[in-house]
Amino acid sequence: MANKFRRSYKFAIKTSLYITIFVGFLLAGFLYYMDVLLWMPFLVFLFVTYIFSFVIIQQRVEYFIYRRIKKIYDNVSLLDSTTLRPSQVTTDMVTLTREVEKFAETKKLEIEALKIREGYRKEFMGNVSHELKTPLFTVQGYILTLLDGAMKDKAVRKKYLNRASKGVERLIYIVKDLDMISKLEVGDLHLQMEDFNIVELVQNTFDLLEMKAAKKNITLTFDTDYRKSIYVYGDRERIQQVLTNLVVNSIKYGKKDGTTEITIENLIKNKVIVRVTDNGEGIAKANIPRLFERFYRVDKSGSRKEGGSGLGLAIVKHIIEAHEEKIYVESVFGVGSEFSFTLEKSEELPETVSKSDIL
Repeated sequence: MANKFRRSYKFAIKTSLYITIFVGFLLAGFLYYMDVLLWMPFLVFLFVTYIFSFVIIQQRVEYFIYRRIKKIYDNVSLLDSTTLRPSQVTTDMVTLTREVEKFAETKKLEIEALKIREGYRKEFMGNVSHELKTPLFTVQGYILTLLDGAMKDKAVRKKYLNRASKGVERLIYIVKDLDMISKLEVGDLHLQMEDFNIVELVQNTFDLLEMKAAKKNITLTFDTDYRKSIYVYGDRERIQQVLTNLVVNSIKYGKKDGTTEITIENLIKNKVIVRVTDNGEGIAKANIPRLFERFYRVDKSGSRKEGGSGLGLAIVKHIIEAHEEKIYVESVFGVGSEFSFTLEKSEELPETVSKSDIL
């Protein structure tokens, strides 16, 4: 029963008792000295004094504490003021302290999260600045050289204009990737969903990147001979971009005379998983959690020599997530890497395809 008492009641009970005892002793001494002490009226007076003291103290304490504590609640947004009633505002200092500590802990976590985001923002801005600065200065340098008189030499003029053009192309490439990832992040990029043959799409990707792979003598291949079509449902153009980005990465960080292999497997009844495996440099375990961040590079020095916007994997992640699918990465440093993603199988086949053409 005592546990149900609020601490303000306990305070009022004890304080009223102290006042009553003090007044009782004073009054008893006075009445005894005057020789008019009557016990019954005396006890009734003490009882009335106790009740009156308890009521006044309790009311004043509750009013005093409630008014000030409510101000604390409102100031720190500890509770929703629209649902705050006198019975809900605790006059228990222990409870209040516990709630304020809980509030402080929550705010501490929020501040730490904001600091992490601020660090990420600074890193992102630094990366954007670096990626844009390099081609801009390159273009500027060639143009200024031409303006300083080099344009009179036709051979130099053509060479410098070609190099300036490549710098502009790189700028356009970076800006396009930034625009795309921004749209993906805010959900503003609409997918054109259709049924398509993923085997054919992979082969098209191989054909597009064949010359790039040949520079490092890297073989682009399937894990097996897919004689039959495998139809999936998704945005053909965006999945082409996913495959291109993954294969380009495997070539970029692959070893000379290496291999990039693509596997297409049944995962569950209505899903397939596409694996892109290479025997390149591999990725250290510590870097894997940040691979899909914008502009994050595993090799801060060497990776920029290979070109690219630094947004490839971030775009891959957002495209796959826009399809409500999953992307995975496994890698052993010095051995190789495997990126894989899931896709939904087609429920209905295109009219031009027969079931006998499907794996």
